[in-house]
Amino acid sequence: MKHGKKYREAVSKYDKQTFHEPVKAAEIVKDLAFAKFDETVEVSIKLNLKKSQSVRDTVVLPNQFSAQKKVLVFARGEKADEAREAGAAYVGDVDLVEKIRGGWLDFDVAVATPDMMKDVGRLGPILGRRGLMPNPKTQTVTFDIKAALAELQKGRVEFRSDKTGVVHLAIGKVSMEPEKIVENMRLVFSEVVRKRPSDAKGEFVKSVAISSTMGPGVRVDLRENM
Repeated sequence: MKHGKKYREAVSKYDKQTFHEPVKAAEIVKDLAFAKFDETVEVSIKLNLKKSQSVRDTVVLPNQFSAQKKVLVFARGEKADEAREAGAAYVGDVDLVEKIRGGWLDFDVAVATPDMMKDVGRLGPILGRRGLMPNPKTQTVTFDIKAALAELQKGRVEFRSDKTGVVHLAIGKVSMEPEKIVENMRLVFSEVVRKRPSDAKGEFVKSVAISSTMGPGVRVDLRENM
């Protein structure tokens, strides 16, 4: 992959092979950011997973940095009323299913009551590819609509390992204080470790790095009591 001049200049300012304690790593990421917009800071956690293993859950970050998400709720009757009262951007049942099948996707998160999943399941090929499919594992299939929306509005986000065993998750903005970025990173790290598969063997976390949207990755020293 060929990188631009500004990226190469950023890389030349630090040693890519050096591991840094968390706050120092966040400071370096901030110093290396060169875009004209407020870049997002992302953590990448490389895990020792077999192909049959995965890590997936949700977490509410202590320091919020993103705009409020548009939440769509698939529900009927009283649960639909509950969703509207709780602040859902869109509420419906088969009407929303058909609208999405027609190509509409103007929302960030989808929540569904269990009784709606038979209809919502038809959207698997559409929502699944985009990571929008309601799932009990991420508390987005539930009858407790009010609680689900409250958590999402607080900033609940989902993390999951990809095919290469890496968890990528946005944890802040370059404009944030390093300590706040690290506080988010520590919580994500602890939650990922907590979800270690029972049959995982050996060292579970292989490496941790953070980077900005356009910048290079900075290695984080795990010995610094993440």
